[in-house]
Amino acid sequence: MNTTMTLTQKVFRAVITRILHLLLRALCIIDSQEFLNAIHGNKQIKAFEAPMIIAINHINFLEIPMLVALSYPVYLTGLVKDETWKNPFVGFLMDVYNAIPLNRDGSYVQTFKQVQKIMEKEQVFIAIAPEGTRSTNGILSQGKAGIVQLALLTGVPILPVVHFGGEKIWENMRRLRRTPFHFRVGRPFRFKYEGRPDKKTKQAMLNELMGQIAALLPETMRGAYADQVSKEPEYLEFLEEKLD
Repeated sequence: MNTTMTLTQKVFRAVITRILHLLLRALCIIDSQEFLNAIHGNKQIKAFEAPMIIAINHINFLEIPMLVALSYPVYLTGLVKDETWKNPFVGFLMDVYNAIPLNRDGSYVQTFKQVQKIMEKEQVFIAIAPEGTRSTNGILSQGKAGIVQLALLTGVPILPVVHFGGEKIWENMRRLRRTPFHFRVGRPFRFKYEGRPDKKTKQAMLNELMGQIAALLPETMRGAYADQVSKEPEYLEFLEEKLD
């Protein structure tokens, strides 16, 4: 996988992003102002001037096309399960956006190396769904600690982002209705930790990250992390606090 975008990729990306934007607007009523403000106008994020991880809940196929279309021309890519490339057309689209293949059953070492290469050369947002699999119903499920490992390895901050409404896309399409699709954005943060955390500490850090995601969701969708929302985080250092 190339770690920088060629001119051809950039042209394809611009064209495909425009098509995506039109299709998504036809299917959905998108409440995206919070996300647009965060990506294109947030002073804390701009002041940091570095790559950033977007931690997002995973409901269905909609969130990544939405993120890509709304963030353009900001460079955004994501971790995508490696079997996606079995479909030649979808694989081509993934290559256009420099998506990073993830083997969910194996080691993350190679994936993390690819992420680091991109982050060293580009001002980029890397979208990661800590749940690892689609919920389909929108209720937040258990996260996986790979995102904690990556954040500690790279030292980049995390921006929690959630979406909801898209879980009703198929029902609304059958009724020929557009789907209300909502984005909510939290406070960017980094993990406060020196050295390599043990399994228990890593789990606590993951719980705090997932708590930040859960807090942005309606109460009925917070799932496994409903109780985490009210807890004071121990391992999170919020970006605006550091910049003050």
